[in-house]
Amino acid sequence: MAPTPKKHHFTLIFLFFLFILLFTIFLFSHYTLTPPLPTITTPSHILTQQNHTFTFTIKLLAYDRLTSLTRCLHSLSSAYYSNDTVHLHIYIDHFPNSSFPSDVGQKLESFRDILSFVDGFQWIHGVKLVHYRTANVGLQAQWLEAWWPVDDHDFVFVVEDDLELSPFYYLFLKRLILFYYYDQVNFSPWIFGKHGNKMNLDSESKLFLYQLVGTWGQLLFPRPWKEFRLWYDDHKARGIKPFLEGMVTNGWYKKMGERIWTPWFIKFIHSHGYFNIYTNFPQERALAVSHRDAGVNYGETAGPDSQLLDENSRDIDLVNMKPLSNIQWYNFCFRKVLPGRVIKVLDDIGSILHSMELQKPILLVSVSQASEKAVNNLICHFERLNIRNYIFIVPQRKSDLLRYLPRSGHPVILTESVFDSITGGKNSRHELISETVVQAYVIQKCLESWFDAWVISGNMLPLTNNPLLVAGDRTTDFYVGKGSRHFAVRISSSSRNIWGDVFVERLADMTESLVSRYGGSFGDIIEKFFENIGLRLKVVDDTGVSLKLETADVNQSVSTDTTMITWSPSTDADIVRDRLQQLGMWIIDGDSSCKAVVCHQS
Repeated sequence: MAPTPKKHHFTLIFLFFLFILLFTIFLFSHYTLTPPLPTITTPSHILTQQNHTFTFTIKLLAYDRLTSLTRCLHSLSSAYYSNDTVHLHIYIDHFPNSSFPSDVGQKLESFRDILSFVDGFQWIHGVKLVHYRTANVGLQAQWLEAWWPVDDHDFVFVVEDDLELSPFYYLFLKRLILFYYYDQVNFSPWIFGKHGNKMNLDSESKLFLYQLVGTWGQLLFPRPWKEFRLWYDDHKARGIKPFLEGMVTNGWYKKMGERIWTPWFIKFIHSHGYFNIYTNFPQERALAVSHRDAGVNYGETAGPDSQLLDENSRDIDLVNMKPLSNIQWYNFCFRKVLPGRVIKVLDDIGSILHSMELQKPILLVSVSQASEKAVNNLICHFERLNIRNYIFIVPQRKSDLLRYLPRSGHPVILTESVFDSITGGKNSRHELISETVVQAYVIQKCLESWFDAWVISGNMLPLTNNPLLVAGDRTTDFYVGKGSRHFAVRISSSSRNIWGDVFVERLADMTESLVSRYGGSFGDIIEKFFENIGLRLKVVDDTGVSLKLETADVNQSVSTDTTMITWSPSTDADIVRDRLQQLGMWIIDGDSSCKAVVCHQS
């Protein structure tokens, strides 16, 4: 029997309101209960320049070497440009006006010869511009004042006058710009350019990324250079020096001061996490070769240190570029950097554990209650102590750390996302609950991969890389520090069996009640959980080797027996900084980067 019109009308209204109700529930759960993940946007320079046209200008820095300048200009003129417009700007530094009077006539004649040659030099590929300075300014001003990008599509290739360029240099650089700057898949905002000279690596790596800037033919990308110039202006105006202990440029700057610019740029790269593209062609061949002629950098001519890629180098593929995802990244110490490691699903943690050093503990570092500067200071201590096995557990609200840590090569677990992957989207009203559950499951993954695991917070500062909580004690595999409250579990067949599926599921079920009753740190919660289920956990009295920052005597040096400094999350961040500084344990600068580069033997 067909429904009456009234019943049919009622059915439609009911279905309509049911749809609205279900849709509202979906929106609430999707947008309110689950924090949104960081979005990846297309870089503006890619959006605004779909046809990939750009300005390319050679900035040639010259002084008083006519023979060198002649060789450099002829090599530039002989290169292949494929009918592209390439501009040439020549910056000639003046000789010092303090020269001895007997030398002035000879100096003037020498510079007139240089100017005469430059004036008569034909450049058919674009605009030629000559800037002859009225006074000697040195290499720092020559580099820094040569360029201010007019937009995001303005590129320069800076060469000093003792360089000789490969005829293929421009074709290679053009292809590199199109591939690593304008191709969104292969673009990284943390690449500042391309070095022209060679650097030896393994035989398989034609291209790699390294942090050091090069002065032997440097392609510069516009945005990083602008950022550097503004940073340089700010620091110089404030009287801040570009000291970076552990780098050879530190000694150069102490000796030569403002006559050189590389210490400034290296300090900037170090504090901002930028990288440079390098080539590694067979037989030590390069796109740019420095003849290392006598001048500002060399007291006497040293000669070239590599071979130029010339017409006989057809065996090298200069067209096909490696995807950025397949290129190795290296820091100043030439240690591999693995950027972009953000774990959002528990099962993906294996990719991070696979990169860890075997037979060393993994530190799980909670940063939920730590300041960003305290985390940066902790990272510098990790570098000093050669601690490499660590993973940061970061909540969504710590957006600055979520941007900084992965791009600098530090592995990150995104708390809310991994918690969702464990619980099937179940919401937690308390951040400590979701963090505790995530830590418990990650410890299980560490044990399954045969790693010891420590759990510490960003309000702890290890002063040793040795797991002193577990040393020499075989009575149990589970430890918590009485003073530090950091938790450690030692790998064994027994600990793997105990910390299995049933254990972590039971802990997850009890976490909310444990947090509501006891709160505190992961060590506090685990200690109470072990008591409740009747398992043995050893509380190690580490008060003699764990230093409370709030009560520490800052007028005395830290004892060599001290293995950990801790402080309360409620302690003001400025007080933490000041007290650590007084103890000599605050090792970051005003840019929140390490004051020193510390390299360890592999």
